Amino acid sequence: MNLRIRDETTLDVPAITALTEAAFLNAPHTAHTEHFIVNALRRAGQLTLSLVAERDSVVVGHVALSPVTISDGAPGWYGLGPISVLPALQGQGIGSALMHAALDGLRARGAAGCLLVGDPAYYTRFGFKPVSGLLYPGIPPEYFMALAFGASLPQGSVVFHAAFEATA
Repeated sequence: MNLRIRDETTLDVPAITALTEAAFLNAPHTAHTEHFIVNALRRAGQLTLSLVAERDSVVVGHVALSPVTISDGAPGWYGLGPISVLPALQGQGIGSALMHAALDGLRARGAAGCLLVGDPAYYTRFGFKPVSGLLYPGIPPEYFMALAFGASLPQGSVVFHAAFEATA
């Protein structure tokens, strides 16, 4: 697979929007607002990392990472998501490549760790796990997971940026 992962550019924005919308079109457990979330994070200057997967000069995947706030004050934690791959190319390792690049990018920035909401069957393979005492209100605990890059795990309630409420 001839896959290149790189930082997004302004020229990628329409492709990222289209592929994110397509990736979540038939997904269960979603409000189908993921493409709005990415654009709202970008407008707010909250995309710490925004990586695209490119194959043959076509954007085929994307992952967004943004800062989160934890009630215990733990610094350096980021939320991963959304992560998107064109539906016709899902299951070919593009999402995994994006995950590894995203986590490597956070580590290179000195991040304490990463949080996400997602399917445990997929994300546990990257080291994510539910953490007792770390809460994201409204989400079943088994779907809210953390990956610490050091020894300590935060405790408390997590707040993602207000862009995660975007509906347009």
